[in-house]
Amino acid sequence: MSESNSKPHEASLPENSGTPDSVLYVGIDLGTSRTSISASNGVRSTVASLVGYPKDIVSRKLLQKDVLFGTEALRNRLSVNLYRPLEKGVIKFSEEDGEGHEDEARNNLQAARHLIQHAVSLARSRPEQVIYGVIGCPAQASIKNKQAIIEAAREVLDSVVICSEPFSVAYGLDLLTDALVIDIGAGTVDLCRMKGAMPDDTDQITLTTAGDFLDHKLFSLFREKCSGSQFTLNMVREIKEKFSFVTQSSEPVKVTFPINGRPREFDVTDEIREGCKAIIPPMVDAIHRLIGSFDPEFQTKLRSNVLVAGGGSQIFGLGRALEESLEELGGGSVFTVEEPTYAGANGALKIAYDMPSETWEQLK
Repeated sequence: MSESNSKPHEASLPENSGTPDSVLYVGIDLGTSRTSISASNGVRSTVASLVGYPKDIVSRKLLQKDVLFGTEALRNRLSVNLYRPLEKGVIKFSEEDGEGHEDEARNNLQAARHLIQHAVSLARSRPEQVIYGVIGCPAQASIKNKQAIIEAAREVLDSVVICSEPFSVAYGLDLLTDALVIDIGAGTVDLCRMKGAMPDDTDQITLTTAGDFLDHKLFSLFREKCSGSQFTLNMVREIKEKFSFVTQSSEPVKVTFPINGRPREFDVTDEIREGCKAIIPPMVDAIHRLIGSFDPEFQTKLRSNVLVAGGGSQIFGLGRALEESLEELGGGSVFTVEEPTYAGANGALKIAYDMPSETWEQLK
């Protein structure tokens, strides 16, 4: 956090000297909002998880591309069929409740495949290199969802492994025991306690009250406060990313929305505070459950080493609010990862490095 709780948590990536020149390792944080990649050749890049396809021959002539990604796709959204292929950290309609949405499922699977392909291309591999990748996904993603991600990745990765997002963050920071990692993304909030061994289902909790939930909450609050004005969910998301906070005091937050084409200023300070606070109670409940069900001899260590990661970790005052929630358990310490954009990808890359080469060969 930027206000008081500061503790260096930087990923310790392995040296490249031991990496075979014929192999490129990549770690991918495949997020609902953003996709980041870290590669063994030192390349790191991130892109908004958006994929656009030209709508017709006119847009194809205008754009001169068959597919657009990230902010370029968003900027040209009136000319493209825009897909945000991931929802709650997994490919949309890849679950059983997607019955009746076969076309959407196929379209989103294709978009996810293109997104992964684009992310890997950002790593600038050489034609002769074999590419091994580790991809982060929600802690409690189903087997079917994990398989859908693997299938989407197989066209561009010679071998692929799926791991939970909070575990990859912890692994990259060498927090392998007595730590509780909270990864706050757009689709999910994933909590994982590290115990010196691979976490199992009892060590992990996935919540859907994450960034997207917050966007819709703020959208509703803005509609009530800014009656008659025009704005989109994307505009609300940009405001959230710039001004989000949960502290009692803050500088006034003023935004401008049009009413019948005429711009008008609104003060949305209280609405942002109220909306952002909505994600705290589910997290607090999950934290208490994971600490309360842990070995009692190690609970003090666990609550003294809580790490918040992901884009949501940048909400001003969130770490302090979570720390206050630990007081009824005897107190604790909450820290924030220093590189929220790349912590998951860095950790996934480190996992890829540490996996034996024979394991990668078996998975090909």
